[in-house]
Amino acid sequence: MQLQIKPQRAAAIAVAVAALAGCSTVQTPSKQDPWEGLNRTVFTFNDKVDQYALKPVAQGYVKITPQPVRDSVTNFFSNIGDVYIAANNLLQLKIADGVGDIMRIVINTVFGVGGLFDVATLAKLPKHDNDLGLTLGYYGIPSGPYLVLPLFGPSTVRDAAGYVGNYFANPISYIDSDAISWSLWGVQLVNTRANLLNASDVLEGAALDKYSFVRNAYLQRRQYLLTGGANGALPNYGDGAALPNYDQDGAGAAGAAGAMPGGGAVPAAPASSAAPGAQPAPQGTSGTSPAEGASPASGTPSIDTVPGGQVVPPGRYPSLRLR
Repeated sequence: MQLQIKPQRAAAIAVAVAALAGCSTVQTPSKQDPWEGLNRTVFTFNDKVDQYALKPVAQGYVKITPQPVRDSVTNFFSNIGDVYIAANNLLQLKIADGVGDIMRIVINTVFGVGGLFDVATLAKLPKHDNDLGLTLGYYGIPSGPYLVLPLFGPSTVRDAAGYVGNYFANPISYIDSDAISWSLWGVQLVNTRANLLNASDVLEGAALDKYSFVRNAYLQRRQYLLTGGANGALPNYGDGAALPNYDQDGAGAAGAAGAMPGGGAVPAAPASSAAPGAQPAPQGTSGTSPAEGASPASGTPSIDTVPGGQVVPPGRYPSLRLR
């Protein structure tokens, strides 16, 4: 294997980027999407290609390929993606993250049979997400207008330029055999599209304007990653009050009916109104019986104690990103 990129392939990438940079038809001007008319046309083209070509192939791939095999394929390309993720973390002076990415590569390559098994996640080494577009943004280069690339999908002018750097940082680009190189690109594309089948089905049913939904989601996520939001704490959506115990017996129904909007409960019935011979139910701190009240705080599972899933997200595409 020679560490040399085919001149024809590099020239094709340069021509494509130059051609896309020249597309500046303004039909529906807006601050972030001044090329919306052109972008919607390209988006429709990409959607048709996905609908009639890529999605059916991905569905067939899911039907004939067992889940463990698909997981191994995902892990393999995710391990390759850690190479340019590590490089960009180091370029952004995120030394700890970059070293962690290098450790992931070594552990998964050596102990994970070439990356087929994600041993690094089991070893509590987190999977990061980074690319050259984020590195350029880290050093103050503005994102530029929103841009939908043919076959590549949502992007910006800055991220489109970052695709070229990501391509050169991906080890697959240095495989001398065109047959092997393009086969790996094809398998990676189909496997990633297969992992996104459920997400695309939700998008089809939920979005009134799919183009606007994808654009806003893409721009918000890129800003989230650029500002380090991935390392921030989750917002607190509640006051910590325990929820009622909605079990299937009558006591649970009574507890639900007695719940008050302010967090209180209907006072328990006096002991004299109970059936003859019945023992008074022990009262909790909130004045409700154990059947009506919530479980004690000590018995409530904590979010911190719930083990995280071991499913590794699909690796990012240096040249083909479906997001």
